[in-house]
Amino acid sequence: MQVVGIGTDIVECLRIRRMIEKHGELFLTRVFTDREISYCQSRKRATEHLAGRWAAKQAVLKCLGTGAQKGFCWTEIEVQNDTAGSPRISIRGTTKEVAQRLKVTEIIISVAQSRSYATAFALALRRGLEDE
Repeated sequence: MQVVGIGTDIVECLRIRRMIEKHGELFLTRVFTDREISYCQSRKRATEHLAGRWAAKQAVLKCLGTGAQKGFCWTEIEVQNDTAGSPRISIRGTTKEVAQRLKVTEIIISVAQSRSYATAFALALRRGLEDE
């Protein structure tokens, strides 16, 4: 596998809490999928989990080298959990098109959160010719 890009992000959980307080459902549905909202709201510290997903989405954009560009939709990047609870990235739309242009075959993500901060690290990988 070849590394195409890396990305990392850190966000204050308080910032996400304030966005939710100020914009409510509009903020949540603009940034997170229904599945992400349901998962996070089922957790004891929902805001911290939402902040972790925010950081993960930012890290994915950075590892693809794009940032939030015109035509991009936050819900194109979804953080899901596998059966062991580990985060996995699912992409679609413009974000998937960018990844395909870069020949990215996998994005690995790590997410951590505390009461104050959430952080994420993303690694975009491409299967090399030697791997085929």
